[in-house]
Amino acid sequence: GDATNAQTVRQELSEDLPQFASGGFVGGGVLSLIAQLLIDLTNLTPARILVTYVCTGVLLYAIGVYEPLFNIFGAGVSTPLIGFGAAIGRGVKEAVIKDGLLGAFSGGLTATAAGITVALLAGLIASLISKGHSKRL
Repeated sequence: GDATNAQTVRQELSEDLPQFASGGFVGGGVLSLIAQLLIDLTNLTPARILVTYVCTGVLLYAIGVYEPLFNIFGAGVSTPLIGFGAAIGRGVKEAVIKDGLLGAFSGGLTATAAGITVALLAGLIASLISKGHSKRL
C-alpha cells in the first residue's frame, strides 16, 4: 500500500540524489565559470551577461538541447537565468501549438508569470524592509 510506495520513493531518491546533486554542482559550476570569464575577459556588463544567459536558455530549448542537458546536469542547468529562458521557450512553443501566431507573443509571459510575480514581490518586500538612500557619485 502507501507504506510500500513511500519506501520505494525514498529508495529512488536516495539513489538518484547524489547523481542529481553532483551533476547540478558541475553544471552550475561550469555556467558560473563561463560568466566569470565573460566578466573578466570582455567589456560586457553584468546586465548583458544575464540577458545572454536567458537568451541561451531559449535557444537551448528551441534546438532541443536543454532537456538532455537538464537530464545530465539537473539543477545546475536550471539556474534562474537559463531555466527562465527555457521556460520562455517552452511556453512559446506550447502557446503557438494551441493559439497559433498569437501564442508567440503571449506564451513566454504566461509560462513565466509565477516566477515574475515572485521576483516582483521579493523586490517589493526588500524595498519595504530596507532603508533606501541616494547613491553618491
